[in-house]
Amino acid sequence: MAAEATATAPTTTFDKATSGSESSLCGKDKGWFNWWTGTSFDMLRALEKRILSYLKTPYRGSFVDVGHCVGEADKIWTLSLNTESPNVPLVLVHGLGAGVALWVLNLDALARERPVYAIDVLGFGRSSRPRFSTDPMVVEKQLVKSIEEWRREMNLKEMILLGHSMGGFIAASYALSYPDRLRHLILADPWGMPEKPKEFENNVRIRFWLRPIFAVSKMLNPLWPIRFAGPYGPSLVSRFRQDIVMKFSNVITDGMDISNYIHQCNSQNPTGEGAFHTMMQDFAWAKNPMLNRIGEMKSTVPVTVLYGSKSWLLHTSPPDTVKQLGENSFVNVRIIEGSGHHIYADDADTFNQMVNEACQAAASVQKENGTTK
Repeated sequence: MAAEATATAPTTTFDKATSGSESSLCGKDKGWFNWWTGTSFDMLRALEKRILSYLKTPYRGSFVDVGHCVGEADKIWTLSLNTESPNVPLVLVHGLGAGVALWVLNLDALARERPVYAIDVLGFGRSSRPRFSTDPMVVEKQLVKSIEEWRREMNLKEMILLGHSMGGFIAASYALSYPDRLRHLILADPWGMPEKPKEFENNVRIRFWLRPIFAVSKMLNPLWPIRFAGPYGPSLVSRFRQDIVMKFSNVITDGMDISNYIHQCNSQNPTGEGAFHTMMQDFAWAKNPMLNRIGEMKSTVPVTVLYGSKSWLLHTSPPDTVKQLGENSFVNVRIIEGSGHHIYADDADTFNQMVNEACQAAASVQKENGTTK
């Protein structure tokens, strides 16, 4: 089983973040909010280590100082595997409400032939939780900037960038701003691609008495019930998202580790969730849809898009629409049969195989150019 190890330069490593926005939150550990929700950075760290102990590949965890991206001294929590490989690294960006430990079914397979880095997006997991802008485009640029500053600190010349759900939206935006830094872009069931259909409100019938509840819910962060439930938060996750917990049951023997981890990721100060709320339109769509802009992406960036055949996002962003992006560049859309939105866990073996194939496609391009794969 793998163990967390100390990182070396260019990262800055702490047992626990003690500066910037995260330290300010740690200072509130005895406040009423943390008392009610059961928030604990130490527990989040312990749960992450327990889940990652199932890995066979050695890994190291570190806080990477990305400077003044949003807060005064933002730090991004990073897992690093197989960093001695000369091949172009794969960087994993999770979706809403997740964290690095939820890649536990993927890290061994993906790190077999190349370096792999998994990051907690700024505002999520163990990364700093600064207060983001209230402008959706500014928020998007802040998140993109944090990834670019992270890349610079890690001294990565090029990378293969994979984003799931919200992470796919961020990854696509990064590709628009920094195409020369990407060898390949992999979007795993990406959120925020199409516009909200104009006829959506007319086609969806909501009972009269539910309309005020939906109206109020739109004003709140999506995962507010987890914090509202307080000490019952873990049970709430386990009961209503048992489907997510069960996806890991073949590897994680104690299912409560997953539900407790998800609870701890989302019972902290929800600044990243607030950033998502700023960018979203009625949860399923983005205020600035990516399909309106991704056609401007430099044609030198190959794109692989993976969907679960049972994913709700497949209905909001049909593959044929995404394939139209391939008119000026390489776009490969693949469907994982039987998988839902969480394709990295629903059928981890197929997901890992498809991601590795995409990485190999990037490798063949490099080989033609006389570089490593």
